Order: sequence, then C-alpha cells, then structure tokens
Amino acid sequence: MTVNDAVPSERSPLLAQDQTRNVSGTSGNHATTEAQARRQQQHDGIDESQIDTTHNDEDENTALVDEPPLARKIAIMSSLWVGVFFAALDTTVVATLISPISSSLNSLSLLSYLATGYLIANSACQPLSGKLTDIFSRQAGLLFSNIFFAIGTLICGLAPNAEVLVLGRVVAGCGGGGLSCISTFVTSDLIPLRKRGIWQGYGNLVFGLGMGTGGIFGGLCADKLHITIGGRTIEGWRWAFLLQVPFIIISAILVYILVDIPVRRPYKSLRAALGRVDFLGALLLVITVTILLLGLNTGGNQLPWSHPLVIAALVISPLTLLLFIYVESNPRIVPEPIIPVVLIGKTRTILCACMTNWFATMASFIALYFVPLYLQSILGYSSSEAGLRVIPFAVGTSAGSLAVGYIMRNTGRYYWLTVAIMAIYLAGAALLCTFNRDSPSWTTFVYVAPFGFSYGGMLTVTLVAMISAAAHEYQAVITAASYAFRSTGSTIGITIASAVFQNILTGELRDQYGGLPGAEDEIKRIRNSLDGLKRGYVFPKGWSRDVVLDCYMDALRAAFVSGLGIAVLAAVSGLGMKEHRLHSKLDRKDSNASRED
Repeated sequence: MTVNDAVPSERSPLLAQDQTRNVSGTSGNHATTEAQARRQQQHDGIDESQIDTTHNDEDENTALVDEPPLARKIAIMSSLWVGVFFAALDTTVVATLISPISSSLNSLSLLSYLATGYLIANSACQPLSGKLTDIFSRQAGLLFSNIFFAIGTLICGLAPNAEVLVLGRVVAGCGGGGLSCISTFVTSDLIPLRKRGIWQGYGNLVFGLGMGTGGIFGGLCADKLHITIGGRTIEGWRWAFLLQVPFIIISAILVYILVDIPVRRPYKSLRAALGRVDFLGALLLVITVTILLLGLNTGGNQLPWSHPLVIAALVISPLTLLLFIYVESNPRIVPEPIIPVVLIGKTRTILCACMTNWFATMASFIALYFVPLYLQSILGYSSSEAGLRVIPFAVGTSAGSLAVGYIMRNTGRYYWLTVAIMAIYLAGAALLCTFNRDSPSWTTFVYVAPFGFSYGGMLTVTLVAMISAAAHEYQAVITAASYAFRSTGSTIGITIASAVFQNILTGELRDQYGGLPGAEDEIKRIRNSLDGLKRGYVFPKGWSRDVVLDCYMDALRAAFVSGLGIAVLAAVSGLGMKEHRLHSKLDRKDSNASRED
C-alpha cells in the first residue's frame, strides 16, 4: 500500500497533493540567526513581551500540512459562499416582510417567534456541526445544511398560517446555521491563521452582501411580486422565500462537485463516531434558550408577568443553564462537549471573545429588526424602501470585516484594533437611540453604516482571537462555540427588545385609551398589524393617529436603548481579551511569525 492510499490520520493533509513537502520551505530556515529573528520581529511590529503564548503551538496536530494552491482555495470557498450568501439573506429578509406578513397572517405580536425560530435552530445545530463534520466530512455537513435550508424555505413560502411559517423558519434555521458555521471550519482547514482574517473578511463580505440584499429583496418581492396561478394570487412576501429554493439547490450541487475534503478523523463504526457527539449538551442548550424565550415572549404580551407559566419559565431557564454548564464541564458525562466550558473558563481571551460576540450580536440584531420596523411604522416607508435604507449596515459589515482582516494580516495584532472597533460600535448604537418621528430620511443611511462597520470588524477580530488562543485540535469546536454564542445572542437580543417594545406599546396605549369602549380590541389590532398606522385608516372615536404614533415611537426608542445597554456590555467584554500570536503557517511553527502575502 502506498502512502497516498493510507487511511488519513490527524496529521494527514485534507487535500490530496502530489508534491512532497519542502521541509526547509515549510518549517522555516533553521539556520536563521537570532539577530535575523529579532529584525524580523521588529519588521512585523511584534513585541514578544506583549503576546500570550500559553498554549503549545510547536507540536500542533494540523489537519493540513501544506497550504493548497490559490485557485483550489478560490474554487472551494466560492462554492461555500453561495450558500452563505442565501443563509445571510434569510436572516434579514423577514425584517422587511414584517408589515406584509402581519397583514396577511395577523402576526405582528409573533415577530420575535419568526426571528427566533430560525435562530434557535441555529443554536441547536451550529455547536454540533464542528464535531459532526469532523466525523462525516465537511461536504456531508454542507449537503445536509443545504437540504434542510431548502425544505424550510419552501415551507415558509407555502405556509397557510403563522404557526407553520414559524415551523418553516425552524427547519430553515437548522440548515442556514450549518452553512455559515461549516464554511468557517473549511476556512480554518485551508488558510493559515495570519492570513485567515483577510479570508474571513471575504466570507463576511459575502455574508454582508446577503444581509444587505435580504432587506431590499424581501421588500421588492412584497411590493412588486403578486402573481396569480390557477386563479389564486400568491402574495409577494411568499416569493421572497420561494425564489431562494432553486439557488439553494445550485449551492448543494456546487458543494458536491467541488468540496472534496476527506474526513479528518476516520472512525471505525458509526456507533462509535456518534458516541463522540454531544447530543445531550445540544438538547440542554435548546431547552434553556427555548424556556427563557417562552417566558420573555409571553410575559406582558400574551400573558401577564405574574402568570404562573411566565414565572415558571423565568425560574426554570437559569436552572437548566446551570445543568448545561455542569454537563459540559464534566468529562465523565460528556467527553467531548459542544461548548468546552472548561477551556473557555480557563482561557480569558476565548471567554471575553465569546461574550463580546454574544452581547454585540444581541445589539446588532435588535437594530436589524427594529430599524426596518421604525421605517415602516413611523416614517411610512414601503418594505422595499425600508430594505434599501438598511443596506449601509450590510455594506459596513463587509467593509469592517475586510479592513480588520487586512490590518491583522499586516500587523499580526488585534487588541487595540478591538478597542477602536468597539468604540465605533458604541457610537453607532447611541445614534440609533436618537431616531424620532421627525428624523430626516438620510439619518438612517448615515447612522447604521458605522454600526455595521464595527460589527463586521468585531466578528472577524474575535474569531481570529479565539482561534489564536486555542490549540489546533480545538479549532472546530471553538469556532462552533463562537457561533453558538452568536446565534443565542441574536435570539435573546430580539426577544428582549420585542418584550420591551410590546410592553411599552401596550402600556402607553392603555394609559391613553384604556377607558374607552373596545379599547382592548383596538390595542390588540395595533399590536398585530401595521395597517392601522397608515394614513387613511379610520380610528375609533376618541383615538388619535398622532398619539398612537407617539406611543409606537416611545416603544421603538425603548428597544433601541436596550440595544445600547447591551452594546456597552459587549465593549467591556472586548477589553478583557489578550494578545496572542497570529501564525503565518498552517502548522503554527513559524517561530518568527513572519509576514506573508
């Protein structure tokens, strides 16, 4: 049996390569003098005394010995980015479809479920994706994700009611989360750490384009696409989902053809392989998040805060969280946890980066969902006009990610970059709180751009920081954990803001009109549909459109303020990260961390 026929091991390259490894070219010239090493470090602007090197890089088990050719990397990553684009599009397409969906299905009070159904599924699947794709291959995980994403999106387009629509969002979330997460694993498989920031920037550029396209795409479909088939008119918002399905199928075909990365860890039996997967941890995580969201969504919305169901949910969720932490930190119960609690707890940079991700994603998704609602409810824009005005957020996300990746590639540093990014992030979050009924139309374009720029930069810098602080063997699981923090953060952020919005809106409307006949029915209608805010709608006697709009604006401002408070927590968390070496080679043995293009 030849070397090429051997079963791949931990040290086997993921991509078959005919050429042999040039030891002197790959591992560095061992004859380099100490003086040359010092000059190289000075050239790179690296101060060894400020860099944490607590984990042992020199004996890393790397999946890839040699970096593949550029053309090969472009082909593989491009096939992945097709799916990433549509997964990103799906995160924002609902934001501008709020008005038509609520009018069609009478479901505005279910806004948080439409968003969080997708994101809860992300929370369940993303942490598992690292281990499962280590076992079954990246290609198998991507194909599974594309199939689920297509089925869920199709269900959304055909949904007869809000409940089925939420179900479709959950199924789509299982696939969409995997597409985003696994593409990052593949980036880590193919790209050295020093260059990873710029490649992650390219991926975030695609993600940002998808986010930006989602709003305008959903709005245009809702406003322009009303097609009659067989005597039945299919509403435009449904086409925003249905038109994605063919492209998702194309994504699956490209993955099948191009992503031929072998299994990193071959297993002797399926049972033994599945025994290494932490299904218990994933289940406890989903239960914890779901119970928490149930309490936050229903409290003051469908049920009073004093209701036993709400109280029980808010009491049980912290208990299940403690159980989750105990299970994940106990190797006798879970040998290979989805979220390595012990590693995160012992490594300050990983912990702080995860918390920064968590809080910043909370605040960002509050903006992504409530800025379009502000534009449609207060300023009276159509769905497509609202989508157009949030494009700067997506453009800023892409630009910030690329800029940060480029800076890290050339400097090998990220701490002070993080400080600058989070300062911009706080400024952007504060600007959103200044929106009012008389804000000029240009303010939305200007205010959301720096918010998006800093968010994109944060995503790249925290991911690279986490990977740099962990040994190579934990790379996939740490990446999956970061996505778990991100997906739970987006879920909880939207839920918190929705609870704040609905409670403030309901309270102020009751203060103004609670004593009038039929007030509760009118309040319920206002909470479930934006139609009553449009000019021409006739309110009951004693009601004023201006007063109702003031109540809406107060509720929206409260949601934005909650986002600002969470953004402060993100900035504080970012300050806790430490500087780690950003290596220029996949085997992390470039002792001088030399700069490479």
